Amino acid sequence: MLYENNWTSLNARPVPAWFGDAKFGIFIHWGLYSVPAYTKKGDYAEWYGMQLGGEDRTVPDFHRRVYGGRQYADFVGDFKAELFDADQWADLFQKAGAKYINFVSKHHDGFCMFKSDFAPFWNSVEVGPHRDFCAELKQALAKTDVRFGVYHSVYEWWHPLYLKDPERYALEHLHPMLEELITKYEPNTLFTDGEWEHPSAVWHSTEFLQWLYNESPVKDVIVPNDRWGKETRGRLGGNFTTEYGWIEAGKKIEDVTLDRPFEECRGIGRSFGLNRLEGVEDYLGPKELLETLADLVSKGGNFLLNVGPAADGTIPVIMEERLLQMGQWLSVNGEAIYGSRVYDKKGQPGVYYTQKDGAVYAILTKFPFGALTLDAVPYSPDRKACILGCDAPVQTADDHGRTRLVFPAINPDDMQSRYLYTVKLA
Repeated sequence: MLYENNWTSLNARPVPAWFGDAKFGIFIHWGLYSVPAYTKKGDYAEWYGMQLGGEDRTVPDFHRRVYGGRQYADFVGDFKAELFDADQWADLFQKAGAKYINFVSKHHDGFCMFKSDFAPFWNSVEVGPHRDFCAELKQALAKTDVRFGVYHSVYEWWHPLYLKDPERYALEHLHPMLEELITKYEPNTLFTDGEWEHPSAVWHSTEFLQWLYNESPVKDVIVPNDRWGKETRGRLGGNFTTEYGWIEAGKKIEDVTLDRPFEECRGIGRSFGLNRLEGVEDYLGPKELLETLADLVSKGGNFLLNVGPAADGTIPVIMEERLLQMGQWLSVNGEAIYGSRVYDKKGQPGVYYTQKDGAVYAILTKFPFGALTLDAVPYSPDRKACILGCDAPVQTADDHGRTRLVFPAINPDDMQSRYLYTVKLA
C-alpha cells in the first residue's frame, strides 16, 4: 500500500517483523567527541561540544587545561581512527549475539561519519581519517547475519541555517542528507534523535517518512523510531524508544502503554560516548545486563546496548568483555530470546517469561535449586521441562493448578549457562 502524508496513515505501517524477532542490537557512539572522551560522571560525553559553553565548569576547565585555546572543530585532526578495523567490529558484534547495529552517522555536532554532499569538509572522508565508516561497516557486516543500521541527529547545534530558520534547515539540509544516507547505504534501521526542540510539523517529518515508506530502496525493511518531533515519542512513528528506562522526561516505560515493538537504549556505563572518567564501578556487570535483556524481551521490547569506541577505533576492553559475555549466554539461551513473544509481562520475582512455537520459557535469576512454582504457567501433565544447556532432568508437579518445578542436585560445572538460567516448558 501507499502511505499518505499524515500520521494516521504512517502509523498504520507495521514495524517489519525482523525487528520484533531480533531483540538485541548494538548502539555505537563514535565521533569527534571520542577525542576528549570526557565529561562529569553521569553526563553524556558525546555532548562535550555543547558542554564547553555550559554553566558547569567540569568540561570547560578540563578543556582549557588540556587543549588550551583549541576549538571543538580542531578535534578533527586528532580523530585518526588508526586502529579501526570494521571486520573486527563485525566479528565482535556477531559473537555478542547482536542482530543489528545502530551506528551514529551524525551526532548533534553535525560531523558526518560518511561522505555527504551536504556537509562539505565536515565529514570523515574529506577531513580527519579520510574514511567512510558507514561504507566500511556495512561491507563488513554483510559477511555476518548482523544488520547494518544508523542513528542520525535531526538537529545540529551550530548549523547557521538551523539557528536562523529551523524549517528551511529541515527541508534544505536535513531531508536531502537523510535521503542521501538512506539511498547510498540502505540501512535497516533509522534512529533519529534531537527532535525535541520543535514539533514534527517544523521538521516536516511526515513528508520524509512518506518517502521512506513509499519510495526509498529500503521501504519494506527499514525500521525508523519515534523521535520525529517534540510530541511524537511513545506516540507516533516506527518503534517506540526508551532511554535509560525513560520514554521521555517524566515518563518511565511502565507509565506508557506501548502498542508496538519498543527499544530500550543505554550504555554499559552512564554515557553513550566514551567517558574516561567512568571506572569499573560505573559499568553494569554481565548479570545486570542480561537481566535487563530478559526483562525487556519479556515485555515485548528490544535491548539496544551502546558501546563508545576510543578515537583510535578500538572498543574498550571492558565493553568488549561485556558483549562477549552476553554472546556466550545467548549461544545457550537464545531460543528463549530471538523470535520470542510476550507470555506474561508482569513475571514474578526472579522469573521472566517468554514464549515461542508453543513453548514457554522461564528465565531464572537464581541458580535452579530445590523447587520453584511458576505462577504464570498452568499445570499440565503433558508439559515437559528442561534446562537449556544442562542435561539434568527437571520434574514438574501440580501446585494448585500452577506448574511447580522440582530440580535435581546440579553441579554448576555441568551448566553451560551462567548468570541467568532458562527452563523450557514444551
